[in-house]
Amino acid sequence: MKSDKKNDIYKMLGEVFKEYRIKNNLTQEKIAEKLGISVKYISRIENGNGGVKVETLINYINTLSISPNVIFEKLIVSDTLKSQIELSKKASNLSEDSIQFVISVIDLLTDLNIK
Repeated sequence: MKSDKKNDIYKMLGEVFKEYRIKNNLTQEKIAEKLGISVKYISRIENGNGGVKVETLINYINTLSISPNVIFEKLIVSDTLKSQIELSKKASNLSEDSIQFVISVIDLLTDLNIK
């Protein structure tokens, strides 16, 4: 992977993490505490100045409730995957009951397509 591409990925990840940290009303200090990492590391990640360990990536996703699709959304070029990401983003704004209803509808559509 070219260095420029790596830097683009780091920048994109940092933007997503910062956006969700702010959405969750957390300071860099609070998210650092929750993730068990330093504020300096949070700052580096959010500014796109370095990569993120896989363990930290997973902890961010879980702590800030970020859909894995959203993490890589800007890097995806496949139209099918883009549609799936759009569906996931829309579902994330629904209540749990509504999500279960949508899952039931998808299950029904899947069953109809199989027959």
